[in-house]
Amino acid sequence: MKPLFERIAVIGLGLVGGSVAAAARHHGVATTVAGASRSKDAQNFALRRHWVDEVGNATEAASGAELVVLATPVDAMADVLQELAPALHSDAIVTDVGSVKAQLAETLPGLLPGGVCYVGSHPMAGSHERGIEHARADLFEDSPCVVTDSGQPEAQRRVCSFWRALGARVVMRDPAAHDDQVAWTSHTPHVLAFGFAAALARAPKGSADLTGSGFRDFTRIAESDPELWSDILTANRKALGAPLAAVSEALRELGQAIEANDSESVERWISGAREALTLATRSTPHARSMDEVHASNQTTNPRMKVDLRSGHESEDKPDE
Repeated sequence: MKPLFERIAVIGLGLVGGSVAAAARHHGVATTVAGASRSKDAQNFALRRHWVDEVGNATEAASGAELVVLATPVDAMADVLQELAPALHSDAIVTDVGSVKAQLAETLPGLLPGGVCYVGSHPMAGSHERGIEHARADLFEDSPCVVTDSGQPEAQRRVCSFWRALGARVVMRDPAAHDDQVAWTSHTPHVLAFGFAAALARAPKGSADLTGSGFRDFTRIAESDPELWSDILTANRKALGAPLAAVSEALRELGQAIEANDSESVERWISGAREALTLATRSTPHARSMDEVHASNQTTNPRMKVDLRSGHESEDKPDE
């Protein structure tokens, strides 16, 4: 297969950035893969694995690249882009792997020289582990990757092709809609896990001897990188308000029923929670590719429309 790009640059060689480089090399997406990292160990690791052809600082890696992938923490991306912007080719494309999109969509395009396009991305794949030693070429296989509307159709098409070539399922989102939705599906679960883990400091002695699979499943993400997640949660603080308030209210209701020794109300509450989970996680356009969304609109309900910017369904009302 002919490479999609002659040269790509991955700026930041941690878990996700390292996996981007590994997957790009594995799938033959680019003739040359350049990497940049502040860590010499990460650079050497990527070279030893043959995931990159060359390493250097951000400016050196981005020089002449057709596609630049920012894989640094979100709050560092603007500074990194300012640093490497003078080295960008006049028709280069810049994308990223940031977990928050509205902030980047507002900031990064204004830092680019004329002719260079920014198209936001968020591969919904990762691990509670950190560092390039945990990177994998198959990290993005069959995982959704959000690509945001850039107003640059050709650049957007090439970024979508890039992620599909790495094995991901591309899902289009408006940056603000993305932030609202991941606040519920990714960021709030992490907050709850962190909160529970912190509360374990008050657990009775000997509790650690009684942990099972449920405990391990729930607390795994509480082992996530503190620096990374403090960056993500504060960057998406506005969108997090609604889900955190909703969870607090739900826990208050359940706590009242338990305290009242009302087993029937507790059972109804849990049944309602199970139903809500089923509705929230059933197969919907949130988790399907754009091609699948268009196909389902044509074959299932001709009056059903899907807002491709938010993923929400709505049914046309008949003319009155």
